[in-house]
Amino acid sequence: MAHCPCGSNKHFKDCCEPALLGAVLPSTAEALMRSRYTAYTKHLVDFIYRTHHPSTRDNLDLEQVKQWSEQSTWQGLEILHTEAGGPMDNRGIVEFKASYQQDGKDYEHHEVSTFEKVEGQWFFKDGQTPVRTVERAAPKVGRNDPCPCGSGKKYKKCCQAV
Repeated sequence: MAHCPCGSNKHFKDCCEPALLGAVLPSTAEALMRSRYTAYTKHLVDFIYRTHHPSTRDNLDLEQVKQWSEQSTWQGLEILHTEAGGPMDNRGIVEFKASYQQDGKDYEHHEVSTFEKVEGQWFFKDGQTPVRTVERAAPKVGRNDPCPCGSGKKYKKCCQAV
């Protein structure tokens, strides 16, 4: 028996398959995220559509979803963080990274997804690419600070002027 593509330690038939077949509804936002990832790996565009929030479905380009699904070799899902999204919640957030390969190149899709429960069913509402904070290795040198090269000149008259 094959493990589920979603990365759980469960077998596919005991994990995402029942949700993909419509036999059960995912009970948490994370479970829906995992089943949606698995739907991409299995090219089940109808499941992606059905689990997209009704208020944002019009923004979904099914042909693009189908192409991305079929032209990618899906390599793994990593859940980085969840916030709320449990069986008793109505909203949830799941941050994840999905690894895939296209045209021989490796890619990673990193997203923070928002989920909403409507009448007992979880839906994907939207996703955002997280903003990366760049940390400076050394303190910023101001124009009038001494040049870090050690010349004794002001930075603006030395290395900044180059």
